[in-house]
Amino acid sequence: MITSFVSPRLLVMGGGSIGQAASVLAQLGLSRPLVVTDPWMVSSGTVEKLLAPLKAAGISYGVFSDTVPDPTDTVIATGVAAMQGRDYDCLIGFGGGSPMDTAKAMTILAAAPAGAKMRDFKVPAQANKAALPVICIPTTAGTGSEATRFTVITDTETDEKMLIAGLGALPLAAIVDYELTFSVPPRTTADTGIDSLTHALEALVSRRANPESDEYALRAMRLIGPNLRTVYHDPKNAAAREAMMKGATLAGLAFSNSSVALVHGMSRPIGAHFHVPHGLSNAMLLPAVTAYSLNAALPRYAEAARAIGVAGRDEGDQSAGAKLLEELSALNRELAVPTPAAYGIDPAKWNGRLPTMAAQALASGSPANNPAVPDAEAIMALYRRAWQG
Repeated sequence: MITSFVSPRLLVMGGGSIGQAASVLAQLGLSRPLVVTDPWMVSSGTVEKLLAPLKAAGISYGVFSDTVPDPTDTVIATGVAAMQGRDYDCLIGFGGGSPMDTAKAMTILAAAPAGAKMRDFKVPAQANKAALPVICIPTTAGTGSEATRFTVITDTETDEKMLIAGLGALPLAAIVDYELTFSVPPRTTADTGIDSLTHALEALVSRRANPESDEYALRAMRLIGPNLRTVYHDPKNAAAREAMMKGATLAGLAFSNSSVALVHGMSRPIGAHFHVPHGLSNAMLLPAVTAYSLNAALPRYAEAARAIGVAGRDEGDQSAGAKLLEELSALNRELAVPTPAAYGIDPAKWNGRLPTMAAQALASGSPANNPAVPDAEAIMALYRRAWQG
């Protein structure tokens, strides 16, 4: 069996590693970054944790902070305009998944012919060209974008969250500093943590899984499973924060080299139409989709239960699979994950958009990677089940 594996050229991990930003640039022969971040990172002063070591090293930089929580094609176009006429030699995505995804999309669009749109790169197209290398510095433990060849951008004309994949989206390097997550609030901690768990689980059960991605997925779950509740209840717990940050990056490596599946395929339309944060929409769907898929890949779901720590090493697959379902529901309860109804989504709008959401989920290609491959009717039934909780 021949497999390929992609990853950033350089991963710098550990508490305080943000202080190595200038050194990382120097190692890569870079010296003129455009920092892509969000307004809160600037207003809170958090971005200074990156800018300070750059200033100390005498590095000249620019800052683009007009990103939004669900990156849009219009914001990407604005970002590309900010790159033009400047002598930048790299982008640094600093923040949660949105700034990192924005930086990735900016460099892909900047490399395209004049007049190109982000929709030109949505899967199954391959976005393999980039104008400038990207360095990612995550401030949450969840998206794994610092280690993946993916970015997700919303088309403002169609309200579609587009999956864009290719080597152009793969960061050249990443700095993974868990100390940046100490100030992340409990809701974001929960949502991004379940996002990373979903990445690892879907990478493991995907029809495109391979032995290498399996190793990273299982390692990620062994870190995330015992620590997600801890960081939610005890956000200053350094050991748990470190484990979650490492787990999120490993999960990113896993699904970047395997794929995500039905949860992500169904999650993106929820975010696009109802502006639900990505990790939260994953959490809303995870128990129902896992129950739907369980028997199509029972040994793998059972192995996931053992890795997370809810089933014993010698426990049978059926029992382990059942415990996994129990754990996912219990996790949602403890981490206060609302149903779409409890989140406040209008039921008429939810039901009215189910056919469109199902079509967009299928068009993303992710449901085809699922152990049990659904049609549009099955996806709509799962949306209805998630609505009820």
